[in-house]
Amino acid sequence: MRLTKGNLGKLTLPVGKSEALIFDEDLPGFGLRIRAGGKRTWVAQYRIGTKQRRITLGTPETVEPDEARRRAKEALAKVSLGGDPQSDKHAARASAAVTLGAIVPNYLAHAANHQSANYHADVKRYLEVHWAPLAEMAVAKIDRARVSMQLGELSKVRGAHSADRARAALSSLFGWAIGEGLAHANPTADTNRPIQPETRDRVLTDAELALVWRCAGAGDYGFIVQLLTLTGCRREEVGAMAWSELQGSMWTIPGRRTKNGLPLELPLPPSTMAILGGVTRRDDRDLIFGARTGPFSGWSKAKAELDARMLAEVKAERGSKAALVPWRHHDLRRTAATRMGDLGVKPHVVEAVLNHISGSKAGVAGIYNRAAYRDEKRAALALWANRVKLVVAGVEP
Repeated sequence: MRLTKGNLGKLTLPVGKSEALIFDEDLPGFGLRIRAGGKRTWVAQYRIGTKQRRITLGTPETVEPDEARRRAKEALAKVSLGGDPQSDKHAARASAAVTLGAIVPNYLAHAANHQSANYHADVKRYLEVHWAPLAEMAVAKIDRARVSMQLGELSKVRGAHSADRARAALSSLFGWAIGEGLAHANPTADTNRPIQPETRDRVLTDAELALVWRCAGAGDYGFIVQLLTLTGCRREEVGAMAWSELQGSMWTIPGRRTKNGLPLELPLPPSTMAILGGVTRRDDRDLIFGARTGPFSGWSKAKAELDARMLAEVKAERGSKAALVPWRHHDLRRTAATRMGDLGVKPHVVEAVLNHISGSKAGVAGIYNRAAYRDEKRAALALWANRVKLVVAGVEP
């Protein structure tokens, strides 16, 4: 019998039976399951090896016979191609149960081994706070449109820069989830960035570098600015510097504090050590800078005050209409790298000082190179420190 809308009413459960399967004569495997009590469901039945399997396709009340037939054809076609609709259905249910909020803790535990403490704290905040509206959504249901919608809301409420960083955090999470088999695609891919990335190539001139040094001032922030200049380190690496990281003149920044998660050894020249010698050591603190139990904070306020001192000096020299060209702490890092190159330091040594990963530092070779580059890094940092000394003194090279 061909199962049609017209003959469904004629199909009844045989006397003495608790259920019955009535198959369609035109499409083998497609049938109607009738149970005691009157419940009816469309089914598709097939074999995988020696095992018989069956999936439901809906009920006659909600699915017309022609639609049920179409679903059955689709399922049976998958079987003919080596698929298993029942397993697919179970996998889909399992996937729907995996929410974004459920996988965030696992990702954070993984990422903690590869991110600095400060950066990891930021990523945690972005995922747990900025993406909280999506926490109960199944990972498989989060698509580009939903991500874009949330990015728009974040841009309005928290600003474009914060939204852009939240986008990067979610993208990294989905990259990990794909590798773990928890997601099939990254929904942040091809979404519009809240801000367009700036190409930063600002390198301070000798005059600007001398001005920064002179106006840095006394106290923690002044020492930090000078160390940023001489080492080319990131501001958080210097701001959270600890006495225990120093062994003589060798400063070892542990991987948990670096951006790429790799430890960094910096042999500090005498002039750099002299700056640290001017820091008042607090007996109860291992951290060199900052107050109470934390590292240095208040970067924006301190930088604004430094800029004000610099501008005042510029106006005193050039007149009241003189202006200060904007700069960032990271520009000191770029300046150090560029100037070391100008002084003849080889690119791979500059990369070693900056803790950048390149082909020459990857893999097993990198383990040996980190040790082999100690002398080169010591020479490079000493050369740069001497250059800064001349610049600050106003001596032409």
